[in-house]
Amino acid sequence: MVSMLMRSDPFRELDRLSQQMFAGANGTLARPSVMPMDAWREGHAFVIEFDLPGVRAESIDLDVERNVVTVRAERPVQEEDREMLASERTRGVFSRQLVLGDNLDTDNIQATYDAGVLTLRIPVAEQAKPRKISISSGAQGESGRQEITSGSGGRQAIDA
Repeated sequence: MVSMLMRSDPFRELDRLSQQMFAGANGTLARPSVMPMDAWREGHAFVIEFDLPGVRAESIDLDVERNVVTVRAERPVQEEDREMLASERTRGVFSRQLVLGDNLDTDNIQATYDAGVLTLRIPVAEQAKPRKISISSGAQGESGRQEITSGSGGRQAIDA
């Protein structure tokens, strides 16, 4: 199976976790908090879900540049005039970048947001989909060449 999502650098993940632990629960533009995600393949599409409870859809920003998808969202900080008794929910800016494999069609990403979950559906690129290659047997001429025709219409001559 070909990997659709490029694995990230373990040192980057360690840095991300240490920032989350030592920077506190509030994300800023300079140090955004992370958002949990799940990713899987479903037929000819790759599905990614991000947990963003309490985030308004208008505050979500989704960018694609080449094969890098960036998701940024913001959950507003509570007003300071409140006397907080417990403050465990992360607030501020959330950001996540994913490096996608070249075998995904980033031009046709579909995004939906429902019940605090942002779902991206990224189709597998046509050239990455499995296909049958038909072999035609032709009369071998003097050169001893046979022609192989692929399912996508391409032909290639092979010396026998």
